[in-house]
Amino acid sequence: MPQQATPISPDLLELSQRLEQWRSEHPARSRLPESIWSAAAEMAKRHGMHRTTKALRLDYTGLKKRMPTTEHSDGAPPVRFVELLVPTAVSPAECVVEWESARGRMRVAMKGVTPDWASLLRAWREN
Repeated sequence: MPQQATPISPDLLELSQRLEQWRSEHPARSRLPESIWSAAAEMAKRHGMHRTTKALRLDYTGLKKRMPTTEHSDGAPPVRFVELLVPTAVSPAECVVEWESARGRMRVAMKGVTPDWASLLRAWREN
């Protein structure tokens, strides 16, 4: 079944036309001006990296390097752990969790019970 083409938004289409105009006036492999990269970064924030690079025929890595980094207001590093809570009324049918560190690897597989993850992790770290 063929995929249907997703319509390009008007602002992305306008930038695409501006970029094509610039490309027609400059030799192949010329460096794009920062104004175009900035506009492309703005489009990527609105429409996503993949859609923007595809519509504008830009290098994904080149655009990603120019994307503004998001600063945390408190200066804290981004969160790398997310706690997933299971409703108390529902008992998990099966659960498998793996931890890996420089010391080794631990795998816990349980059925029908909710383990005390904090105690398991603490015991893993203390050994």
